[in-house]
Amino acid sequence: MSRLFSSFFFLALLVVAEWYGSQAIRTLVQQYSQHTRRVVTTAYWLVTIGLWVAGVWAMSTRHMGSSASKSYIGGLLLAFVVAKLIVLLFLLPEDLVRLGRWATRLFTRSGDGATAGGAPITRSEFLSKMALLAAGIPFVALIYGMVRGATDYRVKRVTLRFPNLPASFDGFKMVQISDLHTGSFQSKEPLRRAVNLINQQGADLVVMTGDLVNNFAHEVEEHIDTLAGITSGVAKLSVLGNHDYSDYVDWGPLGGAEAKAANLARIKENHAKIGWRLLLDETHHIERNGEKIAILGVQNWGQRGFAKYGNLAKTHAASGEVPFKILLSHDPSHWEAQVLEYNDIDLTLSGHTHGMQFGVNLPHLKWSPVQYVYRQWAGLYERGKQLLYVNTGLGFIGYPGRVGFLPEITVFELRRA
Repeated sequence: MSRLFSSFFFLALLVVAEWYGSQAIRTLVQQYSQHTRRVVTTAYWLVTIGLWVAGVWAMSTRHMGSSASKSYIGGLLLAFVVAKLIVLLFLLPEDLVRLGRWATRLFTRSGDGATAGGAPITRSEFLSKMALLAAGIPFVALIYGMVRGATDYRVKRVTLRFPNLPASFDGFKMVQISDLHTGSFQSKEPLRRAVNLINQQGADLVVMTGDLVNNFAHEVEEHIDTLAGITSGVAKLSVLGNHDYSDYVDWGPLGGAEAKAANLARIKENHAKIGWRLLLDETHHIERNGEKIAILGVQNWGQRGFAKYGNLAKTHAASGEVPFKILLSHDPSHWEAQVLEYNDIDLTLSGHTHGMQFGVNLPHLKWSPVQYVYRQWAGLYERGKQLLYVNTGLGFIGYPGRVGFLPEITVFELRRA
């Protein structure tokens, strides 16, 4: 019942937002000729209806054929919807005030026609212009996010100090990438640029913390040669994310459970073709001068309805008595739910949230809607002696762009405290 009510409320909100959007346009052109007003209004509704039809088609067929172009249609629709919701926020309060004054006049009307509420007010052309101007800000930002933000790769450098880091690993450099979602790319060029940036860092270790694909193994195969070009001094390690298990596909018409299992097996093979060692509840040890650190890799384990494939107890048992341990776990909700119970896991590296691909990301101000779902959603977190870093991802899914939280390549330098 609550889901039905939420769906009805959301649909009603969209209808009202569309109406207010049209009202703002009509107010803006009211001083022009009747012919001009008719042309603008007709064009507005043709664009609106066309976008909704294309958007509904793209969303309903997103698992059939190429999903990349469909995501751009959805992104354009999202930009228009957000803009109209902003218009709604500007104009609805004025109409509520008008309604209140009308009710006041209705119940306080005097014999000479005077009203307690004063002269009636009308929708201000100025307010409509301000609403459209304000709506243009997120609209332009979302469009820019699709045109440039989605592949505007940024290198973030993080120095971490640990008293128990073996001396031989002082200065050890590690690169983390996450959430490549290779099925969202329409060409090879963006990932080639990303690989060049990764290789410029001269990392001892490169790790990829899940979501290589959106759903299907074939999505990454045209990019295998590109990703195989990633270099590291010691190793290249990876884990699976929630999308790699293709749980969001209706496998019934595609061959059922057997086809789904074959798809997962093919994804694992593609990790190997790229040159990554895929850790499936396993541990990889790195040794220098007789000293060791352990890199633990657990399968996806998440809360809030996400699958719990990983076995942290098994993974941890395989790490042995090593003085310094790093865990690769795709979903950051795993950290508070299980990881903190293992106090010898010094650093956990996660992804998954993408920073919702939208928000404000300034040195002293970080905000994204995803923070109302995940307690740890971007950057570095600390609990006692244990650290978590959430990478906001290299790729994108759903909305084919990024605003604020740009695609990230994280470079860690480990220092002995």
